[in-house]
Amino acid sequence: ILELELDLAPTSFDDQYRGCSRMMEEELEELNHTEFSTNSLYAQAWTLATQEWRSRRGAGAPRALSPGQEVALLVYTQHSDLYQVFNRAVSQAGASLRHYLESFHFKVLHFLLSQALAALRATQPPPTPPCHQVYRGVKGIRFSTQPGHSIRFGHFTSTSLSREKASAFGQDTFFWLQTCYGVPIGDYSFYPGEEEVLIPPFERFLVVNVTQLGDQALIRLHSQAGLSNYNCEFVKGEGSSGGRSSPGPPPHLWLLLLAAAALAAPGGDP
Repeated sequence: ILELELDLAPTSFDDQYRGCSRMMEEELEELNHTEFSTNSLYAQAWTLATQEWRSRRGAGAPRALSPGQEVALLVYTQHSDLYQVFNRAVSQAGASLRHYLESFHFKVLHFLLSQALAALRATQPPPTPPCHQVYRGVKGIRFSTQPGHSIRFGHFTSTSLSREKASAFGQDTFFWLQTCYGVPIGDYSFYPGEEEVLIPPFERFLVVNVTQLGDQALIRLHSQAGLSNYNCEFVKGEGSSGGRSSPGPPPHLWLLLLAAAALAAPGGDP
């Protein structure tokens, strides 16, 4: 079992894109094809998510998210290797601005997931922000920390409203969490039955209690606040193309994303 200490995840890329979502959409038009075409795992996951999204289209009540945001949640919640690769990249991409700009190749997915969670949070009933009691089971890693410390996961983190369902994912470390920035995504998850609540990278938690039960670590966390070291980094400087030469609304980002997935997946038909 791997032993890891929880901290404030100082190298996490924790951008919340405050005040720049429209500019980011314009920039991502150019980013999406590059990111899909250089990462076959990413392209395959996006193509599968697109197929799932199309099969669900038109079902149920009006949706709170854009199609691109819905597809991004389906990408993340697939039981594939992509979410682990993506989470590792998010945990490291904030080591420096240059690292994010040059070496982080999930800018599209990070942006769309961040926007999806913000949009869903805005639709929840009062109090604002609404908080949820959730659980997270981890297999193969025993985390350590001390009561009174502040920590962040530093990547998008899946939890469940159901203790039983969270336990099925592992019990080497088991978290009880109160999250005020995570939101239920069950309706948008690839596997709705997991009662998933997805926590963004920037949420900071107070460690309330740590208990060792044999080889198992039990950790109780309480939401403190959001903590972001980055905001709108891509559109501020080197990553930005500096805007468009002609005014007007950007094309539908989700259409471009779906097209990019089709082009990037070898022999794929989204």
